[in-house]
Amino acid sequence: MQQAHYIFTGSGLSALLTVYEMLLSGKFQDKTILLIDENPKKTNDRTWCFWDENTLCEELVSKKWSEAVFANGKVNRVLSLQPYQYKKINGIDFYDFVFQKIAEAENIQFLQEKVLDYKDLGTHCEVRTASETYTCNKVINSIYNPENVKSQDKFPLIQQHFIGWFIKSKEAVFTPNCATFMDFSVTQKGNTRFMYVLPTSEHEALIEYTLFSKDLLVKDEYELEIKKYIQKLGITEYEIIEKEQGNIPMTCYPFWKHNTKNSINIGSAGGWTKASTGYTFKNATKKAKELVSFLQTDSDFRNVHKINKFWLYDLLLLDILSAKNEIGASIFSALFTKGNPTVIFKFLDEETSFLEDLSVIWKCPKKIFIQALLKRLFSL
Repeated sequence: MQQAHYIFTGSGLSALLTVYEMLLSGKFQDKTILLIDENPKKTNDRTWCFWDENTLCEELVSKKWSEAVFANGKVNRVLSLQPYQYKKINGIDFYDFVFQKIAEAENIQFLQEKVLDYKDLGTHCEVRTASETYTCNKVINSIYNPENVKSQDKFPLIQQHFIGWFIKSKEAVFTPNCATFMDFSVTQKGNTRFMYVLPTSEHEALIEYTLFSKDLLVKDEYELEIKKYIQKLGITEYEIIEKEQGNIPMTCYPFWKHNTKNSINIGSAGGWTKASTGYTFKNATKKAKELVSFLQTDSDFRNVHKINKFWLYDLLLLDILSAKNEIGASIFSALFTKGNPTVIFKFLDEETSFLEDLSVIWKCPKKIFIQALLKRLFSL
């Protein structure tokens, strides 16, 4: 497939969600689609979690939780998530599902190659790999270039970085129906640091040490904190079944300004990650649906993006965490120790009214957010 209507550079979550939505729509059967990625997506390289009150990707959900704990050393609050459930999807299950759908479609092809570059030449686009150059009408890029964000200082970059161990313990210490959403009882060390626990049985759980900060740690620092937390839980014997590691960019950088008439950035490369939380899966499903709907009515990718109020809310939080990273625990504590979990999750899904927005925002430390707003108003 040297010439295609659409070329996806990268085949991660957002690209596969978009291709899947194109298949579901039934509107692109006469269009040739090429996905190019050096990674064949044959391993369980990550998990995605999200809260949901419907049946989003229900056939792929491997575990659900109806309760979640928020803790900070002083408060240990069990949150009833109803009508939501917290859900987990394993990366390999998602990849296998979508690639099976792709294999059944005659107009879609996957190519395992490294993308080196792409260009919008006005009348068409070119995508260059290590061994070939391909042409197409439209490029949909999901290969993240961190230098776009790091080369400027107007929009801060906070990294959500973590290492997780999936362990099996001798002691029955976990509550299978209750996840630990954020446990800030760990030493903060001038950052926003917490433990995240997803139990699958009384003896098994994913335990992650997570930071919202500018700089990464050396591997041993994450793993030392996980060991301390396991000991704190009362576990004396355990085996590590699996490990995972990740780094999610949290930023309100205007990625859409790099879109051209015939090329668009999606996923982390397009700001599809929820900037204030790092959650990606549910946000990306919404963005993919919006993009596929757009493709059916417009051909200029410069018209895709529109800023909303939630972009500003996220930006204010990132401004604060960038300037005073050590107060993250107090902000999230103010929110989750007193707030209504249902409204908070609805707010984080960007589905609240302005009055509901205020009910959430009013729980946060007011002085520092007002200061951040006034400062930001003069720099946008």
